[in-house]
Amino acid sequence: MSTYWGYHLMLDCSGCNHDQITSGDNITAFTKELVKRIDMVAYGEPVVAHFATHDPQKAGYSMMQLIETSNLAAHFVERDKTMYLDVFSCKPFDNDVVCETVKEYFGADKIRINYITRNA
Repeated sequence: MSTYWGYHLMLDCSGCNHDQITSGDNITAFTKELVKRIDMVAYGEPVVAHFATHDPQKAGYSMMQLIETSNLAAHFVERDKTMYLDVFSCKPFDNDVVCETVKEYFGADKIRINYITRNA
């Protein structure tokens, strides 16, 4: 079995619940719960901020959470009810747990999964 330096999961999610992706409190709760469920250690609090209000096609919350083994990052597009999430860590994690947590917190109808291993 090969050992990799990092594991990178990228989710493109559509059909999300509008109320859930436009709630900074829900996004913060999701982030904290996801860190626990994938057995990571958060470094500080998540940063959750509303961006791109000048462009309704892109407006939505963005999230960044540093973890001891790298980071979680997401952007939520209100108009399209979509979410784009990256989970990157040098510690392995369960992709299925990430997808289940996304469905629970955001009600995504469809999740397109991209997963790569990283090694220089």
